[in-house]
Amino acid sequence: MLTTNRLFLIPATVTLARAELADRGEFARMLDAVVPDNWPPESAADALPLFFGWLEAAPDQIGWFGWYALAEILHQRVLIGGGGFLGPPQSQTIQVGYSVLTEYQGQGYATEMVGELIRWAFSHEDVTRVIAETEWANPASVRVLKKLGFEEMGGGIESEGMRFELLKSKFGQSK
Repeated sequence: MLTTNRLFLIPATVTLARAELADRGEFARMLDAVVPDNWPPESAADALPLFFGWLEAAPDQIGWFGWYALAEILHQRVLIGGGGFLGPPQSQTIQVGYSVLTEYQGQGYATEMVGELIRWAFSHEDVTRVIAETEWANPASVRVLKKLGFEEMGGGIESEGMRFELLKSKFGQSK
C-alpha cells in the first residue's frame, strides 16, 4: 500500500480484481472501503477484464497493473478512483493511466494519485520514463499530466489523442 496526504493506494491482486468483476460486496470487504454504486469509472469499465487477464497471467508483477485509490470521506474509506500501468517496464518505459469517479473529480485526487504512482515506479531502477496518452477533449487529464511535469510528445495512438512523456531526471521539477 502507498499513502499520500489524502489517499491510500492499494495494488490490484488477482483476488481483488476477481472480486471487483464478480462480487461487489466481497470487493468492498477486501478493500475495507465503501464502493460507490457508480464504480468503476466509465473510462475504465471496459478495461477491467483486460487488466484482470494480464494480472492473472503475471501475478508476481503486482504494482505494474492496477491500483485502487481510497480517500477518507466522512470518517470512512471510499473508493474514489484507480490508476496504474500497462504492465512492467519495457525498455525502461512504462505507460500510466488513471480515472476518478465523477463526484470526486476537480479536487486534485488524480494528480495526487498519479504523482504517487510515478514516484513508486521511479523508485525502480529499471524505470526511467513514463508515458501517458489522453484526449484533448479531456482538458482535466491534460492538466494532471502537465502539473506533474509531463511534456507533449505528439499524437497518440487514437487520432484525437496526444502522447505525453515524463523522464525520471525531470520528475519533481514541475512548476
